[in-house]
Amino acid sequence: MKKITVIIAVFFITVLADAHEFWLQPKKYRYAVGEEMKVDFMVGENFSGEHWDLGKHKVEKLDVHFLGGTANLIQQVKPTKGNNLVYQLPKEGTYLLALQSNAAFIELEGAKFTEYLKEDGLDEILDLRDQKGISAQPAKEFYQRFAKVLVQAGSKTDNTWKKMVNYPIEIVPLSNPYDLKSGDYLECRVMYNGKASAHQMVKVWSHIGNKIFLQNIYTENDGTIKFPISSTGPWMVSTVKMVPSAKPGADYHSMWASLVFGIE
Repeated sequence: MKKITVIIAVFFITVLADAHEFWLQPKKYRYAVGEEMKVDFMVGENFSGEHWDLGKHKVEKLDVHFLGGTANLIQQVKPTKGNNLVYQLPKEGTYLLALQSNAAFIELEGAKFTEYLKEDGLDEILDLRDQKGISAQPAKEFYQRFAKVLVQAGSKTDNTWKKMVNYPIEIVPLSNPYDLKSGDYLECRVMYNGKASAHQMVKVWSHIGNKIFLQNIYTENDGTIKFPISSTGPWMVSTVKMVPSAKPGADYHSMWASLVFGIE
């Protein structure tokens, strides 16, 4: 049975520094050719948060993809509060910046872990813990980030938006957001280990003035969601996949994916 999309307006923000949304936030989304793109690494809730602590976490991969090439930018990462990456966009076109973090560790008491599973639609793990009778027990978790942002240099778009970077979990748009305007629809596909991920909760965030709107949408059998671009400004699509940990030291391994872009 198809699950209903839930749209929520968020007025007040509570930041959780661990194991919640992580995203790449540029100062803007459209640039002149040759202009510098400055990107903050952000973590928190409701598409509003705080700067990622690069003293605590590490970047394992950071690449920028563009028409005809890819560049490794990991050596350019700065462990500052903001402006974690500065990159000059050398030519006209669409750019995809993709980051993979290391696996960090968190431990939560049973009730808080259950609340977290419910909030993020992680029903398989919720059911598994219930079947084992361990819902009240604390949970140890490795969590890892897989974040992407699309920006545009100049007016001529290209097909870089559709490039898959082959992360374990990845959100892929099925059209270029920079060819869209308010009132259009965008379709995205969630991929897990190279295959479409069906019936997975996806969160779609948007800003309208000082209000933040959230849509909770479950993917179809082919891993897709479709939603209206109801406003201009920044947008984020995010999801999380959790599985039993294959490595010792934790019970579970969560993989957090995000895709950020801007609409004019």
